[in-house]
Amino acid sequence: MDDKKTWPEVEKAAAEKRRELVLQGTAANTKISSLGGLPSAIYSLTLLNYLEVSQCPSLTEIHEDIRHLTNLQSLILCRNKLACIPDVISSLKSLKVLDLSANNLGLLPDGITQLRELTTLNVSCNRLEALPDGLSQCAKLSSVNMSKNCITGFPNDFYTERLDLLSTLVASDNAIVELGKDVHKLVALKVLDLSNNQLSDIPSSLSECPKLKEINFRGNKLNDKRLEKMVNGCQTKSILDYLRGKGRQGEERGDVDGGRSVNDKKRRQKKKKEEEHDELEEINKMVVRVLHVSDDPEAITVRVSAEVKDVRPYLVCCVVRGMILKPGNSLKRFLMAQTKLHEDICGKRTIATIATHDVQLLKGPLTYEAKPPTQLKIVPLGRKELTAVELIRQLQLEADELRKQKKRQNVTGLHKYLQLLQGKQLYPCIVDADGHVISFPPITNSEKTKIKKTTKELFLEVTSANSLQTCKDVMDTLIAKMAELNKFAVEHQEEAGSDGEGDAPPDQTANTEACSELIIQQVRTVDQDGNLKVVYPSKTDLSSNIPNLRVIW
Repeated sequence: MDDKKTWPEVEKAAAEKRRELVLQGTAANTKISSLGGLPSAIYSLTLLNYLEVSQCPSLTEIHEDIRHLTNLQSLILCRNKLACIPDVISSLKSLKVLDLSANNLGLLPDGITQLRELTTLNVSCNRLEALPDGLSQCAKLSSVNMSKNCITGFPNDFYTERLDLLSTLVASDNAIVELGKDVHKLVALKVLDLSNNQLSDIPSSLSECPKLKEINFRGNKLNDKRLEKMVNGCQTKSILDYLRGKGRQGEERGDVDGGRSVNDKKRRQKKKKEEEHDELEEINKMVVRVLHVSDDPEAITVRVSAEVKDVRPYLVCCVVRGMILKPGNSLKRFLMAQTKLHEDICGKRTIATIATHDVQLLKGPLTYEAKPPTQLKIVPLGRKELTAVELIRQLQLEADELRKQKKRQNVTGLHKYLQLLQGKQLYPCIVDADGHVISFPPITNSEKTKIKKTTKELFLEVTSANSLQTCKDVMDTLIAKMAELNKFAVEHQEEAGSDGEGDAPPDQTANTEACSELIIQQVRTVDQDGNLKVVYPSKTDLSSNIPNLRVIW
């Protein structure tokens, strides 16, 4: 490994005896490419307890000298192109968090099973066919994410009381054919995701997991069609109750009618009604599923420049999939809902501003920056390309005319949000990788990224000059409203609209099995150096205070 070229971040970490080091993104990848890998000096930073090297496709291997970093508690090596991990990782006896997601791994080293302090393991988005046997020796494991691999089953010793702290198990998008009957031995299990696998049955013993709250088996072809229908509705409590009932069926088959009392029959009828009521209640809930940013190697990142600090500093973003826009007036209802949110919770855009974009028309990475008004050019919704100065002038004239027509002396809502930029030397905007302005908050977003009925993925942004929490609150409300609209669309099964935007592909027209579930992909907002500012949604967002909304992590 050639270390002739210096790496200032590594040298600074050594000089200042730092405990944390983060190397990520284009700048780090360029240096790794020129050096042929990580500099050997990084393995001499023995005081490190947190090391992250991410988003560096030139990183294909980790040297065995990593064994010297024995104080590491968190090792984040996600979104690179690692093909293997050295077995000497077993030397990192203090390691608690290991993130190897979104690489090119076909095999995990057995050394992982020797990490007795490990609590979190993320190996999603690789080419793995199996997890190493002996993983149960990592008795402190609380979270395992093995989604989006080629895994066919769990390790032989996985279902054991030794893993009595394992609360989250995500194994979606694999080729798993069986969930073992001993799954009930995972007594701390709260979240289980086995969606999009090759399961044909779900063992009744799953209902014996005492803390289980969230399960997902969608996308499996189950032999029990009633259970499959329940699974596709994401009805956690109903599924567990049904499995519990199946577990008792053997005993009940041995009963004879003459041995059942009238009271027994009444109790069973009452319980059945209660279960049906609970099932209906679960069906009526709006469902939002959150995908972690590490689950998608191509996840959008927004870089924030320092200049926006004095203009409009706060921004949160996310990507939404599964929003139903094609049938009937679905798109119109969504746009009207956005307008109402601007009027109410956004205070006519004076508190915050929402913008929506078609992900397919975006070219990332995106940058949130500030430009002089004469240099900011955008193709506003429904208009030709204008500078910010020209657009503000046009909008001001339109607002004045509207005020005169309505014979008002007070300023209109349009006046109010135009005044937010008065006296500013720079205007905020979001720019794509080609340098095109796609958003000019709080004024407008671009016609180029406008959503349509055929839009499959939406990029949402909320900006504010008030606070970051304001942005999050508005985004929470927007997503809850989108979930409500999706549920309405599924329940009413409208015909596809005829608005001249073109017909949907065959699989998107009359779909009797339409699902109202929204998928929310986290989006990172970082500073100019690539340091994380905020990720939305986080575990503290989309709180339980939102009525009738169930969030699956």
